[in-house]
Amino acid sequence: MTVRVLQPDVPQPDVGAPPEGSDAGAFARAVDALGAIFGDAKAAEDAYAGGGGSLREAVYERARADVALAVGVAAAQRTAQAMQSVFNMQI
Repeated sequence: MTVRVLQPDVPQPDVGAPPEGSDAGAFARAVDALGAIFGDAKAAEDAYAGGGGSLREAVYERARADVALAVGVAAAQRTAQAMQSVFNMQI
């Protein structure tokens, strides 16, 4: 007879960041990059509103953030569609 220790139903402690080569690490870096792009756009708009930045830079950064958002949404939709196809397969 083999006896295994029961694991409690509580969240496991965080063991740190995922390894560099893993898909989870790549996803985390992509999300961080999107956040940085949105932060740059906000900073450029705030600088223009405060009189310290140019309108060209604010418009450029906002357009860059809009494109990044569109790419992210398209990737999420494609991923959801692919997962739905897998889930609909008969086993």
